[in-house]
Amino acid sequence: MVVRYSSFLIVLVFLQNISFSKALKSSFSVEMIHRDSPKSPFYRPTETHFQRVQNAILRSIHRAKYFKLDSNDVEGTVTPVSGEFLVNYSVGTPPVQMLGIVDTGSDMVWIQCQPCKNCYKEKRPIFDPSTSRTYSSMACVSAYCLSAPHSFCNFNHGNHCAYKVTYDDGTTSEGDFSWDTITLTSSTKNVPVAFPETVIGCGHNNVGVLGEQTSGIVGLGNGPFSLAGQLKPKTGGTFYYCLTPMYEGEAKPSYLHFGDLGEVVEEAVSTPLIRNLEQPFLYYVVMEAISVGSKRIEFPRKGDDGNIIIDSGTTLTFLPDEVYSSLEEEMVNAVNLPRINRPQEGVKLCYEITPGQQYQIPTVYAHFKGGGTVKLHSINTFFQASESVICLAFHSGSEAILGNLAQQDILVTYDTDHDTVTFLNTDCTSEL
Repeated sequence: MVVRYSSFLIVLVFLQNISFSKALKSSFSVEMIHRDSPKSPFYRPTETHFQRVQNAILRSIHRAKYFKLDSNDVEGTVTPVSGEFLVNYSVGTPPVQMLGIVDTGSDMVWIQCQPCKNCYKEKRPIFDPSTSRTYSSMACVSAYCLSAPHSFCNFNHGNHCAYKVTYDDGTTSEGDFSWDTITLTSSTKNVPVAFPETVIGCGHNNVGVLGEQTSGIVGLGNGPFSLAGQLKPKTGGTFYYCLTPMYEGEAKPSYLHFGDLGEVVEEAVSTPLIRNLEQPFLYYVVMEAISVGSKRIEFPRKGDDGNIIIDSGTTLTFLPDEVYSSLEEEMVNAVNLPRINRPQEGVKLCYEITPGQQYQIPTVYAHFKGGGTVKLHSINTFFQASESVICLAFHSGSEAILGNLAQQDILVTYDTDHDTVTFLNTDCTSEL
């Protein structure tokens, strides 16, 4: 079984009728389910809207702690598996439905499999590979087995290829590196799209905190064994999404689209994807600066390395300490609202508002390598923590991360064939 550490969990929007592009006939999209959506098994009707917001903030901080891996442990661990988005898909023939955590911090796909020696509790029946006509184990001499970072030869189990992946939050998965058919349901045509001989991790020993509602991990990281990486021959290495507002008004669905976007308007901003040798599966880019009004705040550079990760599984945006401090100072100078002395847990800068009050939040500009600038409006920079409180959706951290709040209403396109990420400010809700 092919286990890849995937981490890109995102709710994404397929812009089928978008005015500035012409989608390819071979392209397709799948709905991504936000974990706080009523469609999600994690949804708790007894929680208030603002309790869900607070929980997302705390999950974000927990997740961000693990992006800075210990240099002595890089080969053995990957980013944490908790994510903000889920996807329905099927494995095997006949197909068996799964619900996977989508994570852009990982680059592998794995599920729980029978026989389960030690598995976390799962509500749905655990996949039995012996019932699938298209399942096959992988030989140790397979090129896939020899090239995967977490694979090894299991001499005690028929000399089959095996894998073991360990996440920083203590979650582990161990089992067979295998092939089987993965089937996704296209949201645009409402028909199943099958992908035979997809490499999966068939986990017989899985321990962690994924939740009994989920079957495993669907990795969207920048690696050959993530779902995005394995679909690359069919999609040209391109996928994109447009996140609808998650915590404002009635939530609209978002979709992950695989395939070429087509011609993009001139306003789109492209920047190079930068490979990080220690964490090659993460989507690093270079943010040169952010600015508020006339104040430009330079980002620290790391030589030729990227200095910020694009991640849909993190809610807040994390900035280097000195960058965050300068941004907070500029916001304090620019926002004419009463500041709260004891802010919301997990954030540092909050203001008091009156329900229905009109207030001005300055636009933040993100300047990327290549000269492009992306506008971050109030929906990207602040969130409403309660009826009377708004908070800055940024936090200081040892690793800079562009979180999903900052990506709302922005069409984000990943082209791993040409190693670029493209941003375009748009109204994602109007494009449904």
